[in-house]
Amino acid sequence: MQDVARHAGVALSTVSATLTAARPVSADTRARVEASMAVLGYRPNALARGLATKRSRVLALAFPMGPAGLSRTSAEFVLGATEAAQDRGYQLVLWPFAADAAGALLDVARQGLADGVLLMEVGLADPRVSALLAAGIPLTLIGRTAQDGLPVVDVDFDATLTAAVQHLAGLGHRRIALVNHDAHRVADGHGPTVRAGRAFHRVSASLGLDVRELFAAESVAGGRLAAEDLLDVPEAPTAVIVMNEEAAFGLAAEFAARGVRIPADLSVAAVVSTPAVAGQTVPPLTTWHAPGADLGRAGVDTLLTVLDTGEVPEPVLIGCGLVDLGSTGPATGPAHAPQTPGESPAHDNPAVTR
Repeated sequence: MQDVARHAGVALSTVSATLTAARPVSADTRARVEASMAVLGYRPNALARGLATKRSRVLALAFPMGPAGLSRTSAEFVLGATEAAQDRGYQLVLWPFAADAAGALLDVARQGLADGVLLMEVGLADPRVSALLAAGIPLTLIGRTAQDGLPVVDVDFDATLTAAVQHLAGLGHRRIALVNHDAHRVADGHGPTVRAGRAFHRVSASLGLDVRELFAAESVAGGRLAAEDLLDVPEAPTAVIVMNEEAAFGLAAEFAARGVRIPADLSVAAVVSTPAVAGQTVPPLTTWHAPGADLGRAGVDTLLTVLDTGEVPEPVLIGCGLVDLGSTGPATGPAHAPQTPGESPAHDNPAVTR
């Protein structure tokens, strides 16, 4: 460090502050120090930095991965958090503890291996949150419990489901179904499942729509069964919103097997997914893209604010952005109930309710 200080023409304390962020350093000075480090081939010792700052410079991301591992959508959250941590001089480690393994998570967190914990797949009454809070371990949630006043970043499910339902209603759809996650997710209080369902019913009721919510196993087979349930009724929906990435593949496959054309006969859209996932079905599904990378970065920034100040920032809620891949269209086609003679089609006037 002394060689770097001499080469950059700054005090040793300035080099230390550049490495540890113990105090502000101007952009020009930081650039000189970093350039000198590059010329001299200096690499800071993470253990020594941790001893000096009493921090490990490590953040933990607790993500309860199932047998399928990390989905493409979840990976965007992880990659965003990883990049943000590295940009701020930290490393991110993944702790794949199950959501109900609060004791095991707490045992590791108490060892001081990480300065704070980011929690994903948050439940409305999440035992991990209460355990970490009771132990005084800094945390931030990528998701929300039913408790206010916690450091959180999350998908804005209200805004996202409102946008999706209004999009379909604007195309004239009056019978819309939501294919949500497995029913046990509701029983477990899984935040995304519960919040998406509540938002769907709220906005649908405000528009006077005829809706159904189905809970499908998170698998291709679960999606096929959900498709059968949707189609084998007298008043089948004219549009389907999918909040279940694994089931989406089975839905699309079963619709194709039954000769249902998307979107000519049935409009289908995915929410809180990614175009990369939705693009793997046939046809690709119009998607409300989950802001995973942005929320991952926001989660890291919120956790560092908690670590640096001890204060809880305002919640960060980000809605999903529409990526139109052409799988939604006007409510017309042979799969729909015939119009009463002389009746105007609903899609000619989106404000009409029946």
